[in-house]
Amino acid sequence: MAGESHCCHSHAAESDSIPALGRKLKIVGSVFLAVFLLSFIPLLQPLNESLIGYLKIVWWAVLLGISLGGVIDYFVPDGFIIRFLGQRRKLTLIYAVIAGFMMTACSHGILAIAIQLYKKGASVPAVITFLLASPWANLPMTILMFGFFGWKAAYIVFGAMAIALVTGFVFMLLDRLGWIEGSSDAAEPSDISWNRLKNFDASKSAKGVAAGAVSLANMVLWWILIGILAAAIIGAYVPEHWFMQYLGPDMTGMLVTLLFATVIEVCSEGTSPIAFEIFAKTGALGNPFIFLMAGVATDYTEIGLLWSNIGKRTALWLPAVTVPQILLLAALFNQL
Repeated sequence: MAGESHCCHSHAAESDSIPALGRKLKIVGSVFLAVFLLSFIPLLQPLNESLIGYLKIVWWAVLLGISLGGVIDYFVPDGFIIRFLGQRRKLTLIYAVIAGFMMTACSHGILAIAIQLYKKGASVPAVITFLLASPWANLPMTILMFGFFGWKAAYIVFGAMAIALVTGFVFMLLDRLGWIEGSSDAAEPSDISWNRLKNFDASKSAKGVAAGAVSLANMVLWWILIGILAAAIIGAYVPEHWFMQYLGPDMTGMLVTLLFATVIEVCSEGTSPIAFEIFAKTGALGNPFIFLMAGVATDYTEIGLLWSNIGKRTALWLPAVTVPQILLLAALFNQL
């Protein structure tokens, strides 16, 4: 996936035209539509009910998230995000969480952006904080998570932010001790131009926001459709006792969930429906939290890119620092 990471980052704001629907979205969308239509066959009624149930839950969240992503993509300048991440200060980590919240890329896109920030001079602690916060604390995903989990999504979102900050502080200590690789060359101050807000033009802005929204849809919507399809199949045909037996809210179930999430290579938008299915089957919030966070903290693509672009010590410290936190918070969430 490393070679495809750039596909998850939106550059629509740099173009004057609205992009066409992407090839992956067309293919996955066509497959999804075909499966949805076939599900009306009486033999596939469980799948039909499961699919319709998911679509009722997420349609508004996906639409709102993509729309807001288009607004951010068009109006928020890149320099605003990059400028505040190069200092070795505690406040930098707060900036990293805020920057992650403002990003509209999926987890694979965040990898490319995080490495880019590092090469521009962002400190390693800031990059790690940004990397952990972005996929689950960013605005479009926050909306999608509330669509799935209701108010309990707040635990997941703020839990992700807390782990990102704590891990950032630990990496700051590791940086001072010289136990991780140093940051790249110092970042040059980035110009921040808000010209699109100062010189607001309704027609041009609407076109720019639409271009950003379509570009974001090309990045993430096909992942969402894959996730919904997978979750719907699981919900329709995997017995509930299987989840309780293997992914239950005990330590064994949490460790199996951790292994499950580490092996599966799915974008953040695609794993959220599967995480919700785990929640629906087990009734425990901790296990889906592990499934979501472990995809960022233990994913082999993530660790590999950190290893090759920053260093092996940084790559190895990431799961060592985050996994205990994830398991601890998951155990607490399972008591809710």
